[in-house]
Amino acid sequence: MAFKRMIDAVEMHEGAPLRVITSGVPTIPGDSVYEMAKWMEKNDDQLRKLMLREPRGIPALCANLIVPAKDPRAQAGFIIMEQTEYPMMSGGNVLAVATALLETGLIEMHEPTTQFNLEAPAGLIPVTAECSNGKATQVTFQNVPSFAVYLDRVIEVPHLGKVRVDVAWGGMFYVIIDATQFPGLELIPDKGKEIIKISALVTKAAQEQLPVAHPDYPGIGITLSIMHEPSPTEGKDIRTSNVMLSGEVDFNRPETWTGALDRGCCGTGTSAIMAVEHAKGKLRVGDTVLNEGLLGITFTGKVLQETELHGRRAIVPTIGGQCWISGFSKYVLESTDPFPEGYTIGDIW
Repeated sequence: MAFKRMIDAVEMHEGAPLRVITSGVPTIPGDSVYEMAKWMEKNDDQLRKLMLREPRGIPALCANLIVPAKDPRAQAGFIIMEQTEYPMMSGGNVLAVATALLETGLIEMHEPTTQFNLEAPAGLIPVTAECSNGKATQVTFQNVPSFAVYLDRVIEVPHLGKVRVDVAWGGMFYVIIDATQFPGLELIPDKGKEIIKISALVTKAAQEQLPVAHPDYPGIGITLSIMHEPSPTEGKDIRTSNVMLSGEVDFNRPETWTGALDRGCCGTGTSAIMAVEHAKGKLRVGDTVLNEGLLGITFTGKVLQETELHGRRAIVPTIGGQCWISGFSKYVLESTDPFPEGYTIGDIW
């Protein structure tokens, strides 16, 4: 039997399904993980599509490709692959990669604490893992500098009217939406279709009305939304719902108002919200935020320090959470497979 590709992966989740690819990819050129990710996007995007689309993937899935670190301070590098892009950074994916590397022995685990560095496309990510009985029980990483771009902006959203939003960078650009401005909306799994519809429309409107640019990563715009509301759970600060769109949104075609809800929590989204709250004077250095996802998965965010990024006021946040291994997989692509890049069908995509 002839195979075009054979790929080994560790299946993970922190509520959200996350895949860590450990083998099966040839050497990737580049002097940094950022350059390697850009090469993959241009020359081998088949891997992303093959892993994330059916029959091997679902809309909510994200994947990470383990690569040799180019920064000598890092023990490993990873390329993040999502349904529509190669992000510079992703919190849940950092937790998945760190946990997979530790619990499979690819990075030596030391109890009670293991410290190491990963190299993301966004650069060096320091990681501290609390470990017990071979399990990474809490993984905390130092995120990239996060900053607010727009505060309390009112945009006109077709089908919804005027909507108040913030926009911030936490490793990706997010349009941040206060869910309480939509009567009857709750951030609970049963409201998933309504959350996705509103998020898709607001994201499209924000992309058109609120231009953004990152000084280090040209061409990156708003790609994600995150809704928030006060958490109804005692001891938690906020509840959030991050939506990853399935494709390009057309205001005149309701079938394009689709996406996948984050089943876990969102690290870069938490960082973006913290950057907004800091810019509004509501968070100070040392303050923490307990962010609860739709399924009750909680990330702990902390404002580690204030900083500047090319003259822009920013914060350095840390994000802590936990991931679990759900399986080990070997994926193949047969030479006669009629879907070498997988497929999507409109019932769930």
